Amino acid sequence: MPYTEDRSSWFEGQGLWQHVPQEEWRSWPWQLKNRITSKEQLERYMELTDEEKAGCEFANKKLALAITPYFFNLIDRSDPDCPIRKQVVPRAAEMVVSAEETLDSLGEDSHSPVAGLVHRYPDRVLFLVTDRCAAYCRYCTRSRLVSNAQDYNFHPEYEQGLRYIESHPEVRDVLLSGGDPLLLSDKKLEHIISRLREIKHVEFIRIGSRIPVFLPQRITPELCDIFRRYGPVWMSIHVNHPRECTAELRDACERLSLAGVPLGNQSVLLRGVNDDADVMRALVHRLLRMRVRPYYLYQMDLITGGSHFKVDVRKGIEIIRALRGNTTGYAVPQYTIDAPGGGGKVPVNPDYVESITDEAVIFRNYEGKRFQYPLKSTATVPLGAGMPEAAPPIVVY
Repeated sequence: MPYTEDRSSWFEGQGLWQHVPQEEWRSWPWQLKNRITSKEQLERYMELTDEEKAGCEFANKKLALAITPYFFNLIDRSDPDCPIRKQVVPRAAEMVVSAEETLDSLGEDSHSPVAGLVHRYPDRVLFLVTDRCAAYCRYCTRSRLVSNAQDYNFHPEYEQGLRYIESHPEVRDVLLSGGDPLLLSDKKLEHIISRLREIKHVEFIRIGSRIPVFLPQRITPELCDIFRRYGPVWMSIHVNHPRECTAELRDACERLSLAGVPLGNQSVLLRGVNDDADVMRALVHRLLRMRVRPYYLYQMDLITGGSHFKVDVRKGIEIIRALRGNTTGYAVPQYTIDAPGGGGKVPVNPDYVESITDEAVIFRNYEGKRFQYPLKSTATVPLGAGMPEAAPPIVVY
């Protein structure tokens, strides 16, 4: 059945926590303190499947269980196939490791000159500043690191990372990630951003965060003031399904935008979550309405225990083809595979070009119609002399 969107609905309210005073509900420390972190807590609110029970019992060996009350409200507790539920409730399938899956699927450790910093591309670095998140995505690329369930023992070395960046003038772009950087206190976050802003060759500061999605209460006026003072600070959020686009997220994005933070979204293509053109179209339309530009649609990385989420790449191409030409270009993300082992991001696009010769490019448009763009002029005419009144039509085959 095709996914349909209620354009007037932004999914708001306290749900199971109606008894909590709004002052507490809107407090991000309260949300963190009251996270659901165990099978027993989950079972107070919903009936778990056998697969979910087994997944919860295994979580402390792979990736911790944590869900904020706010995000838990978005789960359909009567539907085991709920796309929100699949993202945050562990399942037994996480215990199954396929031959092609690895702990460090993107080869980050091999590109790490100092602890907590990855330097894969010539002019940019990834700066891992924490191993904690407000909630844990069950398909997390850094499940080896975040929550420390696998005894990775990651300890961010802020000064060591900053000194490395200072000593490498080729680095013009720094991406703060983790874990989630917005879980740091305002004081720590301001210290890191202000130090980066003092480095003359650093032109571009970015933050990758799912905090606005899991914990929109964290986007406080004080946090926005930091971004305003040291901006522009760009931010990529992570929304996978239109149901995540709530009134609270919309308001958080507006606060960030008005503080001068340009916003993009990075989705991961996940089986049973967003591997459907109608769902993806509803998502990207909602994002634009929240001032967020759909940026990347990632093929899921080959992390251990993630095969139950994997989608055929041909399906991803089909989704992009369904978007291209059928909605505004701003709404179409770049479908990308982060090459296993550390090869970097590689764009994956539908094939529109059929052939290129010295004479012309032959291609098809979004409707499948065939066109020709000439590369070599067939005749030259002096300006103003014998020019045709109108250009000849493009050849359509």
